[in-house]
Amino acid sequence: MSFFDSEVVRAEMTEISELQEEVYKSVFDFPRMNKEEKIHHVIMLERLLNKQKILYTRMSLSDDPEAKEMKKRMCDSASMMGLPPDIDMNVIFKNMSNLLENMREQIDKTGTDL
Repeated sequence: MSFFDSEVVRAEMTEISELQEEVYKSVFDFPRMNKEEKIHHVIMLERLLNKQKILYTRMSLSDDPEAKEMKKRMCDSASMMGLPPDIDMNVIFKNMSNLLENMREQIDKTGTDL
């Protein structure tokens, strides 16, 4: 069975897609959101990041050629966004997680992400 034929993997990918859609739908409204809406948005981003991290780990552990190719495409996409081509994606996930944690703390304190 292919990596992407797994029901668990397909369910995770569906959830990632749904979370991405929800996040992207409201990303430009973020500056106008109230404190609760901002916290909710950050929570969605954290869930999305965690799902992506799990999927990336699964792909890293898989011998399936399709999983390896998708992992490579993820790394290539990160490189196209200006990140070093040899950077460990787990470092990226950790840095993003820290950023979201800092955003949430700042929103909790002041009601804004700045």
